[in-house]
Amino acid sequence: MNLKQLSELLGLSQTTVSRALNGYPEVNEATRERVLRAVKETGYRPNKAAQRLATGKAGSIGLVMPTAPGHQSDVHFGEFLAGLGEESVRHDFHFVITPAHPDDEVAALRRLAISGNVDALFIAYMRGHDPRLVMLKSLSMPFIVHGRSFGSEPDYPYLDIDNEAAFYDAAKLLLQLGHTRFALMNGPAHLDFAIRRKNGVVTALGERGLELSEDCTSHTPMTDEEGLIAMERFLQLPERPTAVLCSSTVLALGAIRAINQAGLKLGEDISLIAHDDVLPLLKPENFSVPLTTTRSSLRAAGARIAQRLIGTVTQAGPFPEHELWKAELIVRASTGPAPR
Repeated sequence: MNLKQLSELLGLSQTTVSRALNGYPEVNEATRERVLRAVKETGYRPNKAAQRLATGKAGSIGLVMPTAPGHQSDVHFGEFLAGLGEESVRHDFHFVITPAHPDDEVAALRRLAISGNVDALFIAYMRGHDPRLVMLKSLSMPFIVHGRSFGSEPDYPYLDIDNEAAFYDAAKLLLQLGHTRFALMNGPAHLDFAIRRKNGVVTALGERGLELSEDCTSHTPMTDEEGLIAMERFLQLPERPTAVLCSSTVLALGAIRAINQAGLKLGEDISLIAHDDVLPLLKPENFSVPLTTTRSSLRAAGARIAQRLIGTVTQAGPFPEHELWKAELIVRASTGPAPR
């Protein structure tokens, strides 16, 4: 079925049907619902080329994916994309992924913006003083940031979790349990979330007159292998930590393997809290010792960013400029009193 046949079936003009499908605000809600119901019943799919000619919109959102020899892929980003994709399907939007060398991201974003293939952009893996922001703010194209850029003015649209508060709360819980020797297994040091999570731990410890030792801090890609290596190093210190905070359940997977291999008991000899991005294949409650976590869904964040981007393109807003989600602290068996 084409647009003409669908409009004849509904007794509406092709323009009205097209505007209803593309979210134009001048189409009343009853008409929009009627059109969408007919689309579902008939299986109608709009012709994207004709849609672009009629509306001037590509019906796509874009992102640049950094890739290069030796550049590690990330399971966390895959989960975020799943949420982005689910919401895009709901609105019949595509997303366009442009691969680029990590050193060429700014130029790649500019090329994608001027290509005419996308209506909006988003960026992730934010860094302190992120150079991509200056370029994006110079474009006349909607964009949203997943995360924030530490040290930059927050004059850009973003969605983030309160990473500093999450790790402050996690550290406070461990302090209340009597722990004084802390370790932090973090993401790469230049990334915004890692900066803020470390700041949260440092602030909580500082309130008790304690410091986070550099010997007990790691900044690595968030893989189970890196978690194993870091934990093995911590356990060899003259005074090993009794409290460990991990920026991912993937890091925690490796850390717990090292703890078990050393003959130590999680939740007794060592307490551990991990950040849970709600990865479907790594549920903290299913670990041999269920993990205490700070929890915030990456898939939900991806869906929300797609909703905001698509809503901005189709003028379905307004939307808040800034969203800062609070992570949920869930206490399980991996945390216990400090050993005596």
